[in-house]
Amino acid sequence: MLIITGKPGLLLRPFIWSAALMLLASTTRGQGFLHRQGKKIVDGGGQAVLLKGIGLGGWMLQEPYMLKLSGVAVNQQGIRARISELVGEEKMKQFYREWLHDGVQKSDIDSLAAWGFNSVRLPMHYNLFTLPAEQEPAPGKQTWLPEGFRLTDSLLSWCRADHIYLILDLHAAPGGQGHDLPIADRDSAAASLWQSSANREKTVALWKKLAERYKDEAWIGGYDLLNEPNWSFDHPENKKDHGCDDKTNAPLRQLLEEITRAIRTVDRHHLIFIEGNCWANNHNGLLPLWDENMAVSFHKYWNKNNEASIRQFLDIREKYGVPLWLGESGENNNQWYREAVQLMESHDIGWCWWPLKKIGSNNPFEVKMPAAYPALIRYWKGQAPRPDPSQAYQTLLQLARNYRTGNLVVHQDVIGALFGRP
Repeated sequence: MLIITGKPGLLLRPFIWSAALMLLASTTRGQGFLHRQGKKIVDGGGQAVLLKGIGLGGWMLQEPYMLKLSGVAVNQQGIRARISELVGEEKMKQFYREWLHDGVQKSDIDSLAAWGFNSVRLPMHYNLFTLPAEQEPAPGKQTWLPEGFRLTDSLLSWCRADHIYLILDLHAAPGGQGHDLPIADRDSAAASLWQSSANREKTVALWKKLAERYKDEAWIGGYDLLNEPNWSFDHPENKKDHGCDDKTNAPLRQLLEEITRAIRTVDRHHLIFIEGNCWANNHNGLLPLWDENMAVSFHKYWNKNNEASIRQFLDIREKYGVPLWLGESGENNNQWYREAVQLMESHDIGWCWWPLKKIGSNNPFEVKMPAAYPALIRYWKGQAPRPDPSQAYQTLLQLARNYRTGNLVVHQDVIGALFGRP
């Protein structure tokens, strides 16, 4: 375990430059747009590309467990409410401005390139790009917000400079796409994505807007249309039914087709990834695909690393002749990581780990807790007295600063497990 110190630009300089030289000598860096060629994902020159990526979970969309806030808040809305109650609305908003500034930096992307990653998956929260449907000044109107686009533009510029593909992932859709509330920051008291035509219209409009903006960007690796739907269309009233046994998934397919049509009116280049219901893994009714330039994404957590665990997806590839991508996996130990990556690569399946950084040690970057942060957690759990609001605010700002590259702990053992290195 190494602790990064000093300026982010000097991050692990000897290691970065030696690794960078190896990468420059590699033939895996492609030119042109990623696209489907039969069962493979290839670059503009027709060379097969095995995606080796990581997701930037916790940046545009916080999940409580990443901040040790399970039991404090259900989702990001709950975290914001807790912070606002303690330090006030304006300081809460300032904290989130600092959070977005510090949460991902160019030196993070430089590190990924040096370690051998060739792709990044960006989990996007729709509310950084557009207003919630219920807040629009007129029904059917789409108000565009600059913050999300600005952040994505900066990230893309860093990825482009390091020859890393950036895959856009709609992680939190308007209204939320399932009963798993944290992953989409869903308010269970409001209409979901599936219960509101306005939310679905906004989702389609957002993807068209993104496609218009990035249609000529070859280092955008693709569009991951909807993260982990987990909603039973057969039993929508059952909040414990996440669609794992649904047979047709007709509303999901309909929405994905609508998004695809909207994208293709402005962008014929980019690869489109689709995820199944049941946290990406139930593809019933979604095949055959409806566009020539698409790939099937699945997610893998907490199961065995054997062929049986991915047989249903291998069968999809064989039957329909489409590429596969493990769009999300992780949250386990190094042995499991090593075995999972070996399994994917033995079957020519690209992978994307989750997440890059959080408070916790089983990911490449570990965020250190500020000294006063545990007391803040105890207060929110009703186990400690209310802290001084000014001190609490400084603790939160320190938490944001701890996400800067230079303040992180690097776990080389995790990186080694992913890349089969000691």
